[in-house]
Amino acid sequence: MTDILRISIPVTVWIAAFSAVYGLEGVICSDLWRAAGLSLGQGRGVLVAAWIAAIGLQAALLVALRRPRFASSQPWVQRVATILGYVALVATVWSLMPVVTTSLCL
Repeated sequence: MTDILRISIPVTVWIAAFSAVYGLEGVICSDLWRAAGLSLGQGRGVLVAAWIAAIGLQAALLVALRRPRFASSQPWVQRVATILGYVALVATVWSLMPVVTTSLCL
């Protein structure tokens, strides 16, 4: 893994998860969801599962970045990648929390 990837992957995964979860919410609130015979309760379950999966992915990425196999030879790159891993994990929890705590399809 190159140093650029180590530094950029945590934030890239966060923005991809953010886009996917809120895009999924758009699908759930559309007429397509109800036309498929699915309820908003099922949609909430799917969103919660997606939120938990995004958190799990960020946590796994953080663990992987801290392993010697994926460690950088440059200590500052390792520090920056680890810090960005923590930031992306917190950002995932915080920015996707509204799908769990607020009402759907206002």
